[in-house]
Amino acid sequence: GCVLVVSVIEQLAQWHNSTVKAAMERLCNYIPGKYQIICRMLCCIDREMNADVVCHSLKLCKQDPGQPLCHLYPPPKREKHSPGLFCALAHAGQKHQIKSFTAFSSVCAFPLLANLCEKIKYVIRNKLPFEDFDGDKFSTFPTLRGYHWRGRDCNDKNTTMYPGRRPDNWDVKSDSNCNGIWGVDPKDGIPYEEKFCKGADSQGVVLLGDSAGAHFHIPPEWMTVTQMSAKSFANLPMAFTDELDWPQFSEITGFLNSTIGGWTDSLYLRLRRRNRCNHRDLQNISQNGGSSGNLLYLIKSLARNQLLDNPAIVIYATIGNDVCNGNRDTLAHMTTPKEMLSNVVRALRYLDSRLPNGSHVILTGLVDGRFLWDNLHDRYHPLGQLNRDVTYSQLYSFLDCLQVSPCSGWLTPNETLRNLTSERALQLSNVLKEIARAEKFANFDIFYMDFPLRQTAEEWHRMGGEPWQLIEPVDGFHPSQIAAALGTSVTWQKALHEWPQVLGKENPFNDQIEAIFKDQGGH
Repeated sequence: GCVLVVSVIEQLAQWHNSTVKAAMERLCNYIPGKYQIICRMLCCIDREMNADVVCHSLKLCKQDPGQPLCHLYPPPKREKHSPGLFCALAHAGQKHQIKSFTAFSSVCAFPLLANLCEKIKYVIRNKLPFEDFDGDKFSTFPTLRGYHWRGRDCNDKNTTMYPGRRPDNWDVKSDSNCNGIWGVDPKDGIPYEEKFCKGADSQGVVLLGDSAGAHFHIPPEWMTVTQMSAKSFANLPMAFTDELDWPQFSEITGFLNSTIGGWTDSLYLRLRRRNRCNHRDLQNISQNGGSSGNLLYLIKSLARNQLLDNPAIVIYATIGNDVCNGNRDTLAHMTTPKEMLSNVVRALRYLDSRLPNGSHVILTGLVDGRFLWDNLHDRYHPLGQLNRDVTYSQLYSFLDCLQVSPCSGWLTPNETLRNLTSERALQLSNVLKEIARAEKFANFDIFYMDFPLRQTAEEWHRMGGEPWQLIEPVDGFHPSQIAAALGTSVTWQKALHEWPQVLGKENPFNDQIEAIFKDQGGH
């Protein structure tokens, strides 16, 4: 984090031909109010020192005994008065008499951020909306696991009113399922919900996933000084309180027009267009770092009542973290096929005890992550575009040295290791495929599909795009907004041709519903 911030400050000074102090003030003024205290901690930066030197001098980066010295930028040239990084560190420390800013490593120590941090800790721990007054697991607040993640509650003081339930007495007097359809048609006295939604195969969509499903994204304009302005950081509070995830634009549960590039297309939006009665019936139960193992805890935040609620289509998609970790001996820390079988079957048994009868589960295979290195390693990262000095290969090596790589097995120049990681991913996908073939459950049928990376890349190529544009530019690891939208199209076409029963029938009353309830259709 320090290296990133210092890099941006030094590049701002270069781009605007200003002092480092002026650049730091510029950056701090870009950042919304209470977050400015973080950047103001970096008060002793010398433009002649690269970010690695500064951050080691501030003791925000350190070298543990027996471990390599991690650096993003090439070490200073070995000249007579500055022989390498080690001496540059000592020189910087003496020059500025810099003290250790250990408190910086815990931003929650700052009084202005302490309350917000406590909220975020609660949300991360429980994966439930922080603001949920009636305790039905739905909220009227967007972030902190609110309606960006689950359909928006229409009455947060009534536990019997929430998205996805079957209508209470056909919603004659109130909108119990929050789909905007309620009341009685004065022409014939028939409740609108009964007239338009009875027998319409209404169903929700639930994602059980990881950071790809939650749609992890760090805006590149946060670190691209040639594009940077106050507008660049306007979305920082929202991003921070959504864990740097953007589920409202995601492949499975996206419902808002994308503000991070590309466009939004999602399984939820397509199900809603197919049947307007499905409005707001979505749940994105994903987390950064989600795997088949920790999903067993995460799944308990599912909001579905077998007796009162509509069936659901559940997408189980932990596409990488069972083979991805930041350990040096990465292969030893990957999920084994036996562990995968146990984890997934346990999750499915839990779903069988919670999902209403007539639900569907789709198991998604793991991605072949060799695509990442093949298409990014020699390109410049946003931090390296100004001076052409940081490639993705350098970024991956830096993260791997710090042992915080999102995937040591794929983000590596070691081709053998990349191949072995993909081999394990294929083995785990085959486990999922066999589960879909052999296992039977009382309340849902089960299907398998490969992660549609190849088809997505082919479609993007036909549209004139480049493969690297399908990958998040800052982290160089997650699917981009374009990849998410195109992936939806591929998944939908497969379902239409191979499992039409999963999607339900098209509601012939969609136009009438929109005409009557157009003012109540907001998300």
